Amino acid sequence: MNYSPILIVSGEPNSVFLELFFKVLSKDKIKSPIILISSKKLLTLQMQKFEFKKKIKLLQISKLKSYKLDNKTINLIDIKYNPGKAFEKISKKSNIYIKNSFDLAFQIIKKNNIHKFINGPISKKQFLKKKFLGITEYISEKFQAKNTCMLIYNETLSVCPITTHLPLKLVSKKINKKIILKSVSLVNDFYEKKFKIKPRIAILGLNPHCESIHKYNEDEKIIKPTIQYLKNRYNVSGPYPADTIFLKDNRKKFDVIIGMYHDQVLAPLKTLFEYDAINITLGLPFIRVSPDHGPNETMLGKNLSNPLSLSRAIKFLDKN
Repeated sequence: MNYSPILIVSGEPNSVFLELFFKVLSKDKIKSPIILISSKKLLTLQMQKFEFKKKIKLLQISKLKSYKLDNKTINLIDIKYNPGKAFEKISKKSNIYIKNSFDLAFQIIKKNNIHKFINGPISKKQFLKKKFLGITEYISEKFQAKNTCMLIYNETLSVCPITTHLPLKLVSKKINKKIILKSVSLVNDFYEKKFKIKPRIAILGLNPHCESIHKYNEDEKIIKPTIQYLKNRYNVSGPYPADTIFLKDNRKKFDVIIGMYHDQVLAPLKTLFEYDAINITLGLPFIRVSPDHGPNETMLGKNLSNPLSLSRAIKFLDKN
């Protein structure tokens, strides 16, 4: 059986990503060919740093159609980067390298009909600055995908924040029928296409206990009427208070919980499953997945980081 390749961008060079990548290679059997966009010099330095015992067969490639890809070799596309050592402090020094890595990946996706893509973490502060809320929005703009959303996926329970890396004081201004409808539609379509099920979706309220001391209550004015509208087409219910929805007997009733802001749903999910979750961008013309963690600068070089999320990301895409 022929397996289509998984394209991987290693992302921020001063992150735990390559450490995790080495660990996954050492224990997982991957059926799909891997195309890695990274710096050969950086890769070599970090392999030496971690004394990675399993020999990795590297094949440096340029044009994909010139090579026969298989799962026995890591097909490396080298991006110029000149690290002084295996790890340095995260700074704007790596911005051009990261941009070049993503630009090349996007060209490859468009020209070669690649539909499985993983990116390592980047520093929002250094790379995205204030231009994009997160990597989801960055990739969405590059593919002119206006209707996308973030799904943090676990096979038992997934969550979707309808606003992402937005300051809390701005969240209420973004809550409206259109954005809720978009997220529900994307989540439902993904589950129907990928898993052949109509997902059970819970929608959370914005305010504590779905109540407000102010005259204008978003839960009553926006969220509740939107849910009533959606019930004609989707298996949705709510609004539910965020403080009790993740209790065991409550959460087992649902496949997906949609929240109004990032930490409302990501904090409890990470508490429940820790690294056993992946970040999927819905609404792109390909499947984009990333491990659900950041660069984790405090753990650089320690060889103690948990590779489970990256392992789950690769396994999720490791299909024919």
